[in-house]
Amino acid sequence: MITNFIESYAKLIVSQPDEVSISTNSIDETFTEITIKANSADIGKLIGKNGNMINALKTMANGCKAKDGVSYKIQVIAN
Repeated sequence: MITNFIESYAKLIVSQPDEVSISTNSIDETFTEITIKANSADIGKLIGKNGNMINALKTMANGCKAKDGVSYKIQVIAN
């Protein structure tokens, strides 16, 4: 659920949405790492000024924690 939202939201932000991909790594039952891979030119757009954009995505993920009990860590890396 949260990965689909993050992927569609990230594609709306970047200039080259076809290069955005999301991968998840479940560490255990209560912790999942979400990695957003994008073009290197779009990394700044995903992070945002003073980290505001990525912090907004992290806030959304923390909201899902209340529902399903899983903590999420979000990373942004360049292709």
